Amino acid sequence: MMFGSEILQGIRPRTSPRSRQAYVTLVTNADYAMGALALARSLSYTTTSADIVVLHTAGVDERDLEPLALIGCRLVEAAHLPLSDDFNERHARGNLHAAAPFTKGRKPSFHSPLDNFCKLRLWQLIDYDTCVFIDADAIVLKNVDRLFEYPEFSAAPNVYESLADFQRMNSGVFVARPSLATFNEMQAMLDRPGAFWRRTDQTFLETFFPDWHGLPVFMNMLQYVWFTMPALWDWNSISILHYQYEKPWEQNHPKADRLKPLIDLWHHIHLGHGVPDVAALANPKEAA
Repeated sequence: MMFGSEILQGIRPRTSPRSRQAYVTLVTNADYAMGALALARSLSYTTTSADIVVLHTAGVDERDLEPLALIGCRLVEAAHLPLSDDFNERHARGNLHAAAPFTKGRKPSFHSPLDNFCKLRLWQLIDYDTCVFIDADAIVLKNVDRLFEYPEFSAAPNVYESLADFQRMNSGVFVARPSLATFNEMQAMLDRPGAFWRRTDQTFLETFFPDWHGLPVFMNMLQYVWFTMPALWDWNSISILHYQYEKPWEQNHPKADRLKPLIDLWHHIHLGHGVPDVAALANPKEAA
């Protein structure tokens, strides 16, 4: 049986869609499969009516994908984009991090920058009218189906250190409308001669959609806000919590002590214990 998107080059869904809207995430290894399981469980606890789609690369082991299929996720295999050798060399982990080093936090060893560009295959998911992309290192704390009403392209600011961060976009959560025409335009722009996307998909999307629409910061609350801007943290307002930089499932976590309440929350959801009453959680100053 062939499904609408299956005939499109570069993606291969296993099942048909059940909705015209979808939450989409990306899994490129076993670590992000763990993250995606927590994300998918958190979404299911919010009683969303949208599909939960997991784009995954061919290198992800079937054993790591099985728990996602068992809870009803729609698995869609996504090939890496057909990029030039020069592009791949510029954006390889060692070269990219040397040219654009991370100075505020540590990217884990399993992070492969080139994988990030697979996010763009979301625009090939033309079975859907609207998609909300959420990084696999995030969890949803309340129903956010209203995001499907936002325009393309909507994303939250990259706020994790100061109010000046509101000028930049974070691509961990965004709203998009699948379109083959848009996807083809993206491919043409992405691999232009000499192109260098400093923060991979994030820099590219910010450039491709220069008039991006701002989502509330609470739709993509970055974990560092917990200790860098504690006055901004309000559990009653946070809808999506994004574990940027260090991941909550890492054993060797350099900021584990400072982020313990957030890490404990992730494990609670990952183990299938549901989303706790966030109104009862202590904000940073209360938890200190």
